[in-house]
Amino acid sequence: MNIEEKIKKGHKRTCARLITMLESNDNEAIEIIKSHYKSTGGAYVIGVTGPPGAGKSTLTDKLAKELLKQNKKIGIIAIDPTSPFSGGAILGDRIRMNDLSLNKNVFIRSMGTRGSLGGMSNATWGATKILDIFGYDYIFIETVGVGQSEVDIVKTADTVLMVMVPNLGDDIQAIKAGIMEIADVFAINKSDLDGADKTKVEVEMNLDLNEDMDYRPPVVKVSASKNEDIDVLLENILAHRKYLEDTKQLKENRIRNNKLELLKMVEEDLMSLILDRAVKDDLLDKLAKDITLKETDPYTAKETIIRLIRNNP
Repeated sequence: MNIEEKIKKGHKRTCARLITMLESNDNEAIEIIKSHYKSTGGAYVIGVTGPPGAGKSTLTDKLAKELLKQNKKIGIIAIDPTSPFSGGAILGDRIRMNDLSLNKNVFIRSMGTRGSLGGMSNATWGATKILDIFGYDYIFIETVGVGQSEVDIVKTADTVLMVMVPNLGDDIQAIKAGIMEIADVFAINKSDLDGADKTKVEVEMNLDLNEDMDYRPPVVKVSASKNEDIDVLLENILAHRKYLEDTKQLKENRIRNNKLELLKMVEEDLMSLILDRAVKDDLLDKLAKDITLKETDPYTAKETIIRLIRNNP
């Protein structure tokens, strides 16, 4: 089979190989995305984020199984943290969804962050497009366990699902800002534990403080491990999708996300170009030593590197 036939048949091994090639910046994978880009846009992207230990993987597993009942094709990208020392990643999320991986209508890919901040991998955007090209109806992106500032998922997902659990400790601080502000739907997981009702009330109270919301995020108590109220949570996610489509907000959001992605891609390539030229002749090391010895300052050193790019188009 040629690549066109493999794409039409949703060949999972080819899909996996293309994502691997993309992670290595292989031009062949990029050219395939270019030539098939017009066929993207059919997939609906659901971002799953929240603090470590909230049960994001288990909840993603249950939501995917609910959608399989509707004969949907499901892609799952599970982001795991990469060690800053070894460069390796455990990629444990895929293990938690092992039975799903055997389903012909499910594709699961674990990806390390590889030093990228924001709770996601830099290759996530491209992998999402590849899954879209291969005809997946819903794509789940599960971020690493994030803190208050790691909110890159909002730049990719159509709907952001925030997973929380009772008794995190500093409840008020968790609710104040950061990741709490990007959610379209809240799931209070492990709702059989004491404190679930309290956590739900606190989230609702926080939402009450914002009177300018066009869409008030629903707060749903679930228990992923016991498979309780997963259908209710999915109904709320799909209701948010309908709201976005009815108000034309989905298109506006995707325009915003494409702009952010474009800027990110340009930023990465410019940084590589700058570093390649700055490292040449040990300029970067020399400037760092000069700054330390007070023979120059960081701002002048920066201007030296920028002139390098401007004078060498």
